[in-house]
Amino acid sequence: MTVPAGTAPDPGSPPRGYGGLFDLSGRDALVIGAGSGIGRESAIALAAFGARVTCADISLPAAELTAVLAAQEAALAAGGAGATAIELDMLDESAIEQAAAGRPDTDILVFTAATNVRKRILDYSAAEAQRVIDLNLRGPFALLRAFGAQMVARGGGSVIGFTSIRAVTTEPGQAMYAATKAGLVQLLRTAAAEWGPAGVRVNLIAPGVVETPLTRQIRDQPQWYAAYADKSMLGRWAQPGELAGAVVYLASGAASYVTGSVLTVDAGWTAADGRFTPPA
Repeated sequence: MTVPAGTAPDPGSPPRGYGGLFDLSGRDALVIGAGSGIGRESAIALAAFGARVTCADISLPAAELTAVLAAQEAALAAGGAGATAIELDMLDESAIEQAAAGRPDTDILVFTAATNVRKRILDYSAAEAQRVIDLNLRGPFALLRAFGAQMVARGGGSVIGFTSIRAVTTEPGQAMYAATKAGLVQLLRTAAAEWGPAGVRVNLIAPGVVETPLTRQIRDQPQWYAAYADKSMLGRWAQPGELAGAVVYLASGAASYVTGSVLTVDAGWTAADGRFTPPA
């Protein structure tokens, strides 16, 4: 469409400059759980799009390896800023506060760390239940308080947490994991509501079945592995890197009007029944 000289553009028309829609140059990102799986791929992807990435994990050697991989990826991209690594325990609130104090300019926070104890409710111990609650809910709460305060004060930022399809659909043996992942959704939605006026966006990604260390118990059993693969519309499990695009999207200007949302990346797991294919 050609706009005559001196004519104001239609306020409903899209902005121009889409070439840099996913550009994260000049942005500081912290990825917690970056030592493996989805966290590792998220850190590498953010670095590829120009973010300065801090890779945090309870295992410093694993975080350092991710930082090396992220730096290599950044070197291949124009304007890549590289990556560093730190050790961080999600259950250590003082360590989280120190990490936030040392990184006051963090404007992209991604956290993937979680745990699961696959047991029926009647077989669960109180200690096991508390362990899942602590890592899946108490840790994220501490992260939100420490880094969210800075983002609100600064007037902007993007928080990306990882829930699961188990927040909306469960199965025997998933009681505490499903409960905490559902709780995480409401925790981050509330943060989105409270911090939106300050320009801080808070969203979640809900993966389906992904080949990560957390799912090793299932992957080691062929029948179980195949049943999960068959449940998805694509007939397979996801690789960790297939979640990285969702992270980059939510962190970038492409998602500037997206907050309080759950982006489901599950190959259709939650969209279809999948137990039976009826005849046409």
